[in-house]
This record gives sequence, C-alpha cells and structure tokens, in this order.
Amino acid sequence: MKALVLAGGSGSRLRPLSHSMPKQLIPVAGRPVLEHVIADIANLGVTDVAVVVGTWATQIQRVLGDGSRLGVRLTYLRQDRPLGLAHALRLGRSFLGEDDFVMYLGDNVLREGVAEIAGEFRRTRPAAQLVVRKVADPRAYGVAEVDADGAVLRLVEKPEHPAGDLAVVGVYFFTPAIHDAVAAIVPSARGELEITDAVQWLVDAGADVRAKEYGGFWRDVGEIEHVLDCNRRLLEDLVPRVAGAVDAASELHGPVVVEEGASVVRSRIRGPAFIGAGTRVEDSVVGPGTAVGAGCLLRSASLADSIVLDGASIEFTGAFRRSVIGRSAVIGPGVRGRDAHEIVVGDHARVELRS
Repeated sequence: MKALVLAGGSGSRLRPLSHSMPKQLIPVAGRPVLEHVIADIANLGVTDVAVVVGTWATQIQRVLGDGSRLGVRLTYLRQDRPLGLAHALRLGRSFLGEDDFVMYLGDNVLREGVAEIAGEFRRTRPAAQLVVRKVADPRAYGVAEVDADGAVLRLVEKPEHPAGDLAVVGVYFFTPAIHDAVAAIVPSARGELEITDAVQWLVDAGADVRAKEYGGFWRDVGEIEHVLDCNRRLLEDLVPRVAGAVDAASELHGPVVVEEGASVVRSRIRGPAFIGAGTRVEDSVVGPGTAVGAGCLLRSASLADSIVLDGASIEFTGAFRRSVIGRSAVIGPGVRGRDAHEIVVGDHARVELRS
C-alpha cells in the first residue's frame, strides 16, 4: 500500500497565521499537523508517500525533507492551482501505479489513528472504503448514505437536507479502480474535480464501496478553535520528559516535556504542556494545554490552552487563554488586566497590551 497526502490548501480561515505559513505546518502538541498525519500513515506500515503541495511547497519540503526522519520515503507532487481532491489524485497516478493506497488530507488530525480501518480494507479490498464519523450538523461535509451492512448507497457533498449524519472524514482507502472513476468525471459547478463525484461514479457502476465509522477524536485544522482543540487533546498523550534545565524554584505538575536547551526559571508548568528546544520560561505560569515552540521567551507570562510558535517573545504580566501566537511575534510589556486575553497574533507582529 502507498499513501497520497494532500497539502495544497490555502487555509483562508486561519488568517493571519496562514498568510505566512501553510495550515498543514501549524504545530499542535509541539509538531506540525503534517507530521502527525505522516506518523499515522507510517503506523500502517506504509513507507512510500507522495505529498501534493501548492504555493507553500518550499516551506513544506524544508520541514519534512525526504521523510527519513519520519520513517517514510517522500515524493513531492506540485498542484499549481486547487482544482479539487480528485485532480490531486490524478496528479498522483504515475506514483500510485496499480497499488492500493490511502489518501489522507493533510489538515486532518485523527488522534486514535486509522490502523483498524486500514486492516479491514486490506482484508476485504472494496473498491473504496470511506472513513466516516457521526456529526451534529452534516451540512458542512460530504455525507454518506449507508445501508445496514456498511455499503455506501449515495454520497452527497454538503447537502442542504442531509439524509443521515455520517460525515466523510478526510481519509480514504482505494484500490486502483478509483483511477477509472477519476478519468470519467468532469469538473463540478465550482470548476473542481470532486472526490465525491468519483466515489459516486464507483457506486453507480456497481463497485463495492464501503464506509467504516471512526469513533475517536477528529478535527481538521481549518479554524483556530479546531487547532486549539487538537493541541489540547494531543497533549494528553505526552510522555513526560525533561531534557532541558529546570531550577529548584520551579515546579512541574502532570505530563510535561522540556526539550533540550530549554530552561525553566522560577516558574510553574502545569501539564499537559510542551516547552520547545532553546526556549526560556522565566517567572511564568504555563499550562495546562499549552505548547510553546523552539527559541521562545516567556517572561512574567501566564498562558493556558494556547500555542506559541517558534521564536515568539511574551513579556507581559497578564494572562492569556486559548490564544495562538505566531512565529517571532513580540507581545509586551504591559500592565495586568482583570481578565485573561484571547488573541491570535500572526508571524513577526508586535503587540503592546495595557489595561
């Protein structure tokens, strides 16, 4: 089995962060979302992975490299314009050959992974196997209508009146039969080759198309709230580790990672929390649910349920919660206010907060 990872989206709902980085590289629990995706793929025993990239190709390649650090071999495929998921699959045709494969959207986080679903696909080999999840409001998703045995009867993209509550999660398992379907469909009204149309083509042709429900934590990182939710949930899986320096006046509570070269001085870290390499935390309270990137400075700061990206500096005697601070951003100095702040600050910004 091979893998095709789609990482060409623009992330417009994540601005200002996505003005200077792709949403797939936003870190959750100390690692870019794409690394979590590839780790899940590697856990399936898949080592040949193609990543479809767009305008952020250089940044993504710089972070992921050749994949050896993650236990896979990476091939990069360029999609110059976002012409649909099925178009990305068409780009991957020569890479995929006649192998079965998993197609994984690079902005999706499935905390418990898809190993069990992959195992069922390998045993039964339907033409396509969709990963689905019950949602409260299916109108924002592709919705699968499924019979009692798990066979897909119909697939509808963002229906105004859904016939069910099974949303299609961003992970698909395919045999080479999908290539004929992609070759047969035409662009939708919005000018894209839709994967839902290709899967529906298989259903109409009488192919075996199945759906398997995923019961774990799932989010796509299309919105700031989803990014923060992913961060908090994945931090719960941290294995405590202190490779940096923690002085005697500091306290660590719960699962905390302090990476090499980091220093914690006169501070309290409440897990789950992640402190990146080379970061200095001084006279601060961090956590729970907070991940701080590499090379940051926190001085007289209080953060909870937040993400601080590499190189950011916070020198502020106030409290932040559910905030995202961009790379090399500078916040402070200021005077403590009565309430915690909620902010999203893009890369290289400077913010001065005063009450």
